[in-house]
Amino acid sequence: MRAGREQGPSALHRRTRPQTCISTPQLYSNSAVKITRWDDNMCGIAGFADGTGRSGWLEGSPAAQEAHAVLGGMCAAIRHRGPDDQGLYLAGGVGLGMRRLSIIDLATGQQPIHNEDRTVWVVFNGEIYNYRSLRNELEGRGHRFYTASDTETIVHAYEEWGEEAFLRLRGMFGIALWDTRTRTLLLARDRAGIKPLHYAVIGDRLYFGSEIKSIVTAEPGAATLDFAALDHYLSFLYTPSDASIFAPVRKLPPGHLLRWTDGKLTVHRYWQAPALEETPQSEAAAVEGLREVLRDAVRSHLMSDVPLGAFLSGGVDSSLVVGMMAEASSRPVKTFSIGFDDPRFDELEHARVVAKHFNTDHHEFIVKPDALGVIDAVISHFDEPFGDSSAIPTWYVSELARRHVTVVLSGDGGDELFGGYDRYFPHPRVAAFDRWAPPGSRAVASLAWPWLPHGATGKNFLRRISRNEEGRYLDEIGYFQPDEKAALLTADLRRHMGDADAGTRLGRHFARLRGLPWQGQMMHFDFETYLPEDILTKVDRMSMAHSIESRVPLLDNEVIEFAARLPAALKIKNGRRKHILKEAASGLLPDGILQRRKQGFAVPVASWFRGGGLRELFSDVLLSPRAQQRGYFESRFMERLVREHVTDRRDHSARLWALVVFELWHRQYIDSTPSPAALRPATPVSAAS
Repeated sequence: MRAGREQGPSALHRRTRPQTCISTPQLYSNSAVKITRWDDNMCGIAGFADGTGRSGWLEGSPAAQEAHAVLGGMCAAIRHRGPDDQGLYLAGGVGLGMRRLSIIDLATGQQPIHNEDRTVWVVFNGEIYNYRSLRNELEGRGHRFYTASDTETIVHAYEEWGEEAFLRLRGMFGIALWDTRTRTLLLARDRAGIKPLHYAVIGDRLYFGSEIKSIVTAEPGAATLDFAALDHYLSFLYTPSDASIFAPVRKLPPGHLLRWTDGKLTVHRYWQAPALEETPQSEAAAVEGLREVLRDAVRSHLMSDVPLGAFLSGGVDSSLVVGMMAEASSRPVKTFSIGFDDPRFDELEHARVVAKHFNTDHHEFIVKPDALGVIDAVISHFDEPFGDSSAIPTWYVSELARRHVTVVLSGDGGDELFGGYDRYFPHPRVAAFDRWAPPGSRAVASLAWPWLPHGATGKNFLRRISRNEEGRYLDEIGYFQPDEKAALLTADLRRHMGDADAGTRLGRHFARLRGLPWQGQMMHFDFETYLPEDILTKVDRMSMAHSIESRVPLLDNEVIEFAARLPAALKIKNGRRKHILKEAASGLLPDGILQRRKQGFAVPVASWFRGGGLRELFSDVLLSPRAQQRGYFESRFMERLVREHVTDRRDHSARLWALVVFELWHRQYIDSTPSPAALRPATPVSAAS
C-alpha cells in the first residue's frame, strides 16, 4: 500500500533465539496473522495453501498446531539452503516459510516480508539485482519501505503492477506471494530457471518448495513414482521441466507463474525468450553492445554484504566473468577450480593462466576416484535421480569455495546462448550422407536399423541418417535410445510406462523455433531444456548443499534478451564456436584461452568404473539382489552393459552411472517411505495452462 496506510517495522520483526528450530518459539501476532522467526545459524522457501475456502485456524487449536508443525518440518528439510535465519507465516489457511542465507540487508531483511497494511506477504529465494531502481520508482509512487532488502521490493511492485511485476524483476528467483484480499497464492520462477520451485496438489491443499524434500516431508505419500518421468530420465539423465520423478510433484517451469485461489489452480507462461533474429548494424556494433551488456550484468551481480568469489574452469565463459569481476573490483577476486589426476579431463593449467592474468586469490582441489564416497550425499540433495556425473566435482568445488566465500559467480549459460557445443555442428559422416546419398537411402536406413542387434556396427549411424534434424539432435543428446530401453526395461515396467515417449515430449520445444536457422534452433532448444534441467539444477543443488549462493551473470535478463536476438551466424562463424562472445572478450582474456578448444566439465567416470574399487558398484548396487527384485530392469541386459564396459569393448559409463544413481536414489527416497512405490501406477495431477 502507498503512504497513509499502516507502515514501518513493529514488534512483528523482533527476533528470538530458541535453542533449536523445533522448540516452542515465541509467537507474534496481529489479529489472525501468526509469525515465527528464528535466528538460527540460505535461501529456500516452502509452504502450503488450503483450497477449502476456510479462513484459518484458531490460536492453540489442534489444526493450528498441526499447520505449524507441518510448515516447520518443511523448512527444517531445507535448512542447508538457509542456515542464517528462518521465518514462518500462518494465517488464512496459508503457510509461508523460508530458510535464509543472509546476503543483503543482514540486519533487517528477515522474511516473510509484508506491505504497509499486511495484506500482501512474500517469501523469496534468489536475488533481485535491480531492486534499488525499483525501490526508487516505487517510493516515488508513494510506497513506504521498512527494510533495505530486495525482498520488500517484490511486495510493493506487486501492489503497483499486479502480476506484471514479475516481468520487471531482474534477477533469479523462486517467489511465493500471498494476497489476503483476493485469497490468492502466486508462485513465480525466474526466466532462465536459475532458482528452482516445485509444487503438488494433494487432497485440498497446494504444497510448494524450493526442493521436493519439503513436499515429501509434509506428505510422505507423495513418494510415488511417475513412470513417464523415469522414461525421460533414462533418455536424457534428468526429468521433464513440468514434472518430477514423484507423480504428484511438478516443477514450475522457468518463466512461469502459478495462481491458486481457493482450490483453483492455473499455470501460465509470463515470459519466453524471443525466437526472432535481428540483424545488427554491424558485427563491430554487436560486439561492443554485447561487451557493455556483459559488463553491466557482472557489475550488478557483485552486490553483496558478504564475501564473494567465482568458479573458474579456464574456459571462455568463466574466464570472462572473472575478468570482468577483476575490472570492477578493488580487491583480488577469489577463484576456485577443480581438477582430475587424469590429464585428458584436467583443466587446471588453463584456470591457472587466467588466475595469474587477473592476479586472483586462487584455490584448487583435485578430484580422485575415491570422491565417489560422497555419492549418497550428492543424491540426497537432488531429490530426484540426476544422471550428470559432473555433479561430483561441482560438489567439491562448492565445498572448497564455502571455506572462503558465501557467494560465487559462474559462467553457466554461455554455451547455450552463444553456441559453444560440438553438437551444433553436423557429424561429418552424416553430413556426407545428406550430400551424396542417392534418393531413397533414408527410407532404407529407417527400415534396416531396428533389425540390427544392440551394439551392432553401424546401427546408430543408420538410425541417425533415417531421421530429420530434430530427431537426430534428440539422438545426439540422448543416452538410452528407444530400442535400448526396450531391451533394458522389464515387461511390467514397460506396461506401467504405457505410451510415454520422452523424445516426443522434449521435442515439442522445437515447434515454435522452426523459423530460425537450424543452429539457432538448437541453441534456443538447449536454453529451454538442458540448461535449466541439467546445468542450473546441478549448480543450484550442489552449491546450496554447502550453503553457498551461485549467481549466473551470463543469464542476466539483458544478456539473454541481447543474445536471443543475435543471428546464429554471429555466434558460430566459419566453424568458430562462440565467435561473438570471444570477440567481446578479446583484449581482456589471454589469447590462449580464447583460442583453446572447448573441453567441457567432464568426469573420468569411464576409467574410474574400469579400475580401482569402483567396479564393486556394479555388483553391490546395480546387480545386487535388492535392485533386481524391483522388477524394473532386465538383469541380462544390465550384465551385458557391465561386461562390455569393463572389458573396454564399449563405453557405457554414462548409462551405467545413470542406473547406479537411480538405484541409490530409490533406496533413499522410495524404499524408506511408509508405502514403497515399486511398480505401482500413479496418475500425476494436471494443471490448467
